[in-house]
Amino acid sequence: MPSEDPIPVAKPVLSPLAECAIDTERHVAAAGWDQAPRLFAIARNEDLLQREPGLAGQLRGADPSAYSTIEQEGLPQTSNIESLLRQLAWPPEVDGVALAIERIVVPPEAEQGLPDNPTEATDVLAAHPDRADVRLLVAVLRDGDSICLLRQRAHDADDKVAVGKDIAPGLVHALRVTLE
Repeated sequence: MPSEDPIPVAKPVLSPLAECAIDTERHVAAAGWDQAPRLFAIARNEDLLQREPGLAGQLRGADPSAYSTIEQEGLPQTSNIESLLRQLAWPPEVDGVALAIERIVVPPEAEQGLPDNPTEATDVLAAHPDRADVRLLVAVLRDGDSICLLRQRAHDADDKVAVGKDIAPGLVHALRVTLE
């Protein structure tokens, strides 16, 4: 009986930035929910190895033209993400930046009749029965390329992460400004 050739499975071709962002989002997701914002510098592997030969073991087998992220620990405490981003500037060796941040999403009608006090309004929204917890990972390169990933707590699986360029346009813009 002749054997049939297996049907080849098409694999989507991802840009180097998309692959880097997906890897970084999965890294963040592995730490669970209720995290503080996490910030990452993005650099090409070949440039990283040139500047930091000690990373050779960690980058063994990695595509030299691909990107890696380097987490920026010890972020300054701030009352909101906008004030943190206004404080950032990156040296020319950094090709891009990625930010992972958790947010609460509510239906538009939930914003009707909120208290004027911002803390009270946040508490009301956080207690809303139709709220959804999400984590955004936004990655931007100096050349203008960007990608956004969105994971919902209610659908917390790697194959349920939404990917697009326009999921968080405000964050994309804010991160671009940090690279200028």
